[in-house]
Amino acid sequence: MKKIIPFALGLFLVFSCSQEDPNEIVDPSVESIDSQKILSISEINKYIASELKQNGDIVWRNAPANVLYSAVIHGEGVLSVGYGNQGESFSKERSPRLIEARENILNVIQTKDEVKKSSALIAADEILNVIDVKINRLETIITLQKTDQIRYLDPIGYGFYLQQDTANQQKSAGCSQSGQTINSGDYRVISPNARLPWNFDIHKITQAWNYSTGSGITVGLIDTGLSANQNLLGNGFNDGFSNGRSVQRFGTYIDSPWWWSNNIDGPNDRCGHGTQMASALASPRNDDGMPVGVAYDSNLVAYRGTSDVVLEDYHERKGVSNALKALGNRGDVKIISMSVGYPWSIGNVKDAVRYAYRKGKMIVAAGGTSTTFTNWYGVIFPASMSETVAVTGLKDNGYNRCNICHDGSKIDFTIVMQRAGDGDRNVPVLGFNTGSQAYVGGSSVATAMTAGIAALVWARNPNMSRDQVLDKLKRAGEFYPNRNNKFGYGNIDALKAVQ
Repeated sequence: MKKIIPFALGLFLVFSCSQEDPNEIVDPSVESIDSQKILSISEINKYIASELKQNGDIVWRNAPANVLYSAVIHGEGVLSVGYGNQGESFSKERSPRLIEARENILNVIQTKDEVKKSSALIAADEILNVIDVKINRLETIITLQKTDQIRYLDPIGYGFYLQQDTANQQKSAGCSQSGQTINSGDYRVISPNARLPWNFDIHKITQAWNYSTGSGITVGLIDTGLSANQNLLGNGFNDGFSNGRSVQRFGTYIDSPWWWSNNIDGPNDRCGHGTQMASALASPRNDDGMPVGVAYDSNLVAYRGTSDVVLEDYHERKGVSNALKALGNRGDVKIISMSVGYPWSIGNVKDAVRYAYRKGKMIVAAGGTSTTFTNWYGVIFPASMSETVAVTGLKDNGYNRCNICHDGSKIDFTIVMQRAGDGDRNVPVLGFNTGSQAYVGGSSVATAMTAGIAALVWARNPNMSRDQVLDKLKRAGEFYPNRNNKFGYGNIDALKAVQ
C-alpha cells in the first residue's frame, strides 16, 4: 500500500552549481557589483533555511542583494515586483501614484539593465498591483531594494529549495493515479449504495445531512484539476441522490518548456491530487459503491492552477494567483478550498488571496503536510495568512496530529483523518479512473472536508456572510470558546454547525 504525502515538502537540494565556499554570502556593499557574483543553489538554500528557522518566513526585499539576485538568476531571471503602499494588493482603477510607481520600476530596469522596457516586462497584472520583469544585473536589484513604493521583490521563478534529489527529478508531491483496495473497516454502505468514509461519523456529517447537503452553494477548488477519466466528477456528477447541481473545470496553469509561454495547459488533472480533493469535498451520493463527499449536493468549480501541491515555480504561482482572482470575481462562489502551498509567502498569491477575501470568499487552506519540517516548522503559506482558514489533520486517538501534518498557533480547525494504528489508512475517496478508489491523507483532505462542512452551513443559512458562517464553525469547534495553541478551535461538529 502506498504512503500518501499530499504536501511533500521534500529534502533540500544538495548539489551546487559552483565551487564557491557554501558558507559565504557576500555583502554587495563591500564587493564590487561588477563581479556579478551568482551564488550557488546550496548557498541560497542555506540562507532560506536560516530565515525560515529564525523568522518563519522570508522577506526577499530585505535579503542581501546578491542572495536575491542569485535566486532571480537561478529562477530564469524572473522578478515579481509588488508596487504601491503596504497592503495595497490590488486596485480597481489605478491612481496616478500607482501608475508612476510601476513606471519607475521599469525605468530603473531600463537604466540599470540597459534594456528596453518592452523587453524587460514579462507580465503586468490587470487587477493586482504587481509586474513580472526580466532582470540581468545585480545593480538593478540593489537599486530596486532602495526604491520607494515597492511592497515586495520576489524571485518568483526560484523553485530549487524543496527538490528532493536533483534539479531534473520529476516532481511527485501529492500525486498518485493508482487505485487502492479500501479496508472494509474504513467505510460503511449507505443508500443508494454509496460508501461513507469512516471519519464522517466522527464529525457528525451524516447527522448534519438531515439539515443540509450543500444544495445551492458553489465551492471553488484550486488544485491540480479534475481527472477526465473519473465519471463521477464529470457526466456522473448528478448520480444517485445527488441532483440539480453542476461541475465546471478550468485551467490557469501554464505547462510549457518555455517559462514565458502563455499557453494554458487545460483543466484536466495529470497528478491525481485535485481529483481526490474534489471527491472528499463533493463526490456524489452515488449508487455505484464509491465514496461520497461531504457536500454531495453542492456545485463545484475546479481550477487546475498547479501541477502538484507544491507551489515551487513561476507557472504554479501564477496559475494559483490567476485562479484566485477568477474565483473571486464569481458571484456564485462562496468558498475556496486550497490544499496547496509553500513554506514561505509568495507575493502575487498573497495579493490574490486578499483580493478574493475582499470579495467575501471563505478561503480554506491546508496547514501543511511534510516529512521534513514537521518537527520545527509551523503552518505553511497561504494557510498562515489571517485571511484564510487554516486546517490540519489528526489521528483517531485524541489530539495527536497525523504522522505528516503540521500544527501551530495559526491553525483554526482540525479533522480526524488517520487511523492511529495504521498511517496508510486515511480517508477513502474516488480514484483517478472511474470505478477506482484510493486513500488520501494529511492536511489536504482535512482542508477539503472542512470546505465541505462550510458548504453545508452556508446552504443551511444562504443569507449569511462569510464571517457569520465562520462564527458558526468556530462555535461548533470542540474547544470553543477557547482556542488551542496548536489546533485552534479543534474538531468541528458538523451537526452543531448546521443547527
